[in-house]
Amino acid sequence: MAAVSPWPTAAQQSRRVSAILARLASAGSVSIGAIATELGVSRATIRRDLTALEEQNLLTRTHGGAVAREGAAELPVRYRAGQGQQQKQAIARAAMRGLPAGPYVVAVNGGTTTREVARLLASRTELTVVTNALDIAMELAMRPRVRLVVTGGRARNRSCELVGPWAERTLGSINIGTAFIGVDGISARDGVSTHDEVEARINAVMIERSRRVVVVADGTKIGRNLLAHVVPVSAVDELITDSGADAAELAAIRARNVTVTIADTPVR
Repeated sequence: MAAVSPWPTAAQQSRRVSAILARLASAGSVSIGAIATELGVSRATIRRDLTALEEQNLLTRTHGGAVAREGAAELPVRYRAGQGQQQKQAIARAAMRGLPAGPYVVAVNGGTTTREVARLLASRTELTVVTNALDIAMELAMRPRVRLVVTGGRARNRSCELVGPWAERTLGSINIGTAFIGVDGISARDGVSTHDEVEARINAVMIERSRRVVVVADGTKIGRNLLAHVVPVSAVDELITDSGADAAELAAIRARNVTVTIADTPVR
């Protein structure tokens, strides 16, 4: 009999949810009994997970399991936090190397990689950080060294980002030195893309207002093309990713005059 885990931590739940959604993506359905045995948790835990995912329109419950829901491709940010953590931290460390000393304005959009960037920004002095991400704003609000500017706007629950005309007007009035942009996809041919067209628009405004644009994206995002186009790859100054990225796609991006940096992940 599989061992039963205690009440879930956020990281454990993130791993379970990722496994459930991966199974749905490949097979179209999932059985409570099968996934509970595979993950070594109780059926009650899996039922709670499926109920939570159904409430977020990510699947449809059935008797004994669940089936995939069409169009539910975007995983909410809270479930992505534990995925590829070492790679994202390495990308964030690499991102810090290009920042000048002294007073400077940085913008950060929402995402799990940009959250790692924001955590390192918090240790700097004389920085103004502009963000439309509620979770990042909460991280920085208690850091006295950072001057924090948060856009207004409508909250988008899957990404914890503020979007819409109010957010765009705020960003449109700010001069930004460097923007660290998290993406759902980037390719040489199709440029930067994301799941949601309203989110794509606020990202485009942030990029437009920035003198330097750095895309921070783990290797799984390289070569992907999502529904909503943000900007062509020519609008990006630097891409920071990890060694898992497709080498041919990185070469194509370099050929578009984008600096490509591969972040090293420390070996444990």
